[in-house]
Amino acid sequence: MTFRIMLRMEIVPGKEAEFEKAWHDGTAAVTGHPANLGQSLSREAGTDGSTYVIVSDWVDEPRFREFEESPAHLEHRATLHPYRKGGSFHVMEVVAHIEGAAVADGR
Repeated sequence: MTFRIMLRMEIVPGKEAEFEKAWHDGTAAVTGHPANLGQSLSREAGTDGSTYVIVSDWVDEPRFREFEESPAHLEHRATLHPYRKGGSFHVMEVVAHIEGAAVADGR
């Protein structure tokens, strides 16, 4: 069963572009871990544009926790910290995933 992390980050207004670059520059620290299945960065709609959601999927919780304490993660997290003014962290297990018609159509 896939283990999913959702991190909601409120970014210091005016620092959004710098945050996006720092996040993108550090993606290899996450996606390079052998237990990572992928990640995404989204900006919340209907807000002032400074709230983001990072979602990453992992093969299981123990391997995520191993990554969470790794030097690569701690370094990447430190590069994002100056942009963060608040947020929340959520962990979950994906119970079911059903692909939509657009995936079947190859879109």
